[in-house]
Amino acid sequence: MMQRFAIVALLAGACAAQDGLPRMEQVVQYYVTQKQFMGAVLVARGGEVLLSKGYGSANLEWEIPDSPSTKFRLGSVTKQFTAASILVLEERGKLKVDDPVKKYLPGAPAAWDKVTVFHLLTHTSGIPSFTGFPDYESTEAIPSPAEKTVARFRDKPLDFQPGEKWSYSNSGYVLLGYLIEKISGESYEKFVEQNIFTPLGMKDSGYDSNSAIIRHRAAGYAPGPGGAVNAGFIHMSIAHAAGALYSTTEDLLRWEQGLFGGKLLSAASLAKMTTPFKQDYAFGLGVRTMNGRKVISHGGGIEGFNTMLAYYPEDKMTVAVLANLNGQAPDQIATMLAAIAHGEKVQLPSERKEISVAPKILAEYAGTYELAPDFKLVMTVEGDQLMTQATAQPKFPMFAESETKFFLKVVDAQVEFFRNEKGVITHLVLHQGGQDMKAPRK
Repeated sequence: MMQRFAIVALLAGACAAQDGLPRMEQVVQYYVTQKQFMGAVLVARGGEVLLSKGYGSANLEWEIPDSPSTKFRLGSVTKQFTAASILVLEERGKLKVDDPVKKYLPGAPAAWDKVTVFHLLTHTSGIPSFTGFPDYESTEAIPSPAEKTVARFRDKPLDFQPGEKWSYSNSGYVLLGYLIEKISGESYEKFVEQNIFTPLGMKDSGYDSNSAIIRHRAAGYAPGPGGAVNAGFIHMSIAHAAGALYSTTEDLLRWEQGLFGGKLLSAASLAKMTTPFKQDYAFGLGVRTMNGRKVISHGGGIEGFNTMLAYYPEDKMTVAVLANLNGQAPDQIATMLAAIAHGEKVQLPSERKEISVAPKILAEYAGTYELAPDFKLVMTVEGDQLMTQATAQPKFPMFAESETKFFLKVVDAQVEFFRNEKGVITHLVLHQGGQDMKAPRK
């Protein structure tokens, strides 16, 4: 009986995905039409590819289209390959993730005495991220081997004691790449190629270069006042193990199948890699529940490119969205495509109906709402318009669907306000990316 049920459920899922293909196309085309996305998209369940297609241009000047074989910079999707490389070394007896960093870098500063490889993998080392330094933008064009980049942050004080808190740190992953090189005796580029790409048949993946000729590589763009413009320059030596790899949607499917299919790591190592420590973050991967389903994912952003790679282990579903236009569309597209493939309904921003709400009611929503200790949403009213501003981000207008529900047009996100029994606004809930995040009013 259980076997029959499993077969029926599988067939139902396949039919739902098949019926959803036109809707998937509609979702992607919406972002293309809005000039928020160009790139490649892939949705697969197990070995069955449900959607694999390119949209827009790999090169606007030559009008060369994006395709499933177009190569895109991955940005921080690189981090999972770095984490897997560390675990490969651990399986070979070359290191242990609980080892202190100083074991392999004897000259490391005293502040790093308690910093372990585990802390670097989980963004809990306290080492500040060099990409947040005031001089970072002015140094992006200058070549910087890993050793030189490490020297930029090695003498900085820790933001917190190792293991105490979580704070995303590109420094930690460049340092991991440096450790891979020191321990293996090979460059990070060569190690990943020989130990991950080649064994998994990922022939269209590699370490990006500012000088090498890389066939079928997309040019990167950023949004400008009059449309897309050529993205700013970054020397790829800087991104290193934190964000320098490139790949295709097809190769990323090979990666997900290889990683979760046991072709690369032992079951014990994979369990380590996918067990979250703090803030739903494991080793180079986020692990959370979205719309009732476990999803293992990571996004990326680097000059000219934004990416999202997600894996749903329950039905072995892979969703890869790679864009050669900066913006948040890949996150939004990936979330919607996964929902459709799972038989759920989605709503595009253009399908939401806007209503007017009295300024008196809007005024009640003004205030500060805390999503996290270091991340707040500030609501203000300008005329008859409710505005929101997240920490370190621009201010954006919000549009009402009802007296308590509002949505943004710049990103696919909604906010709902809640009152207590006395009618006082106590908190809001941010609905974004399949998550419901409560923010108490301060």
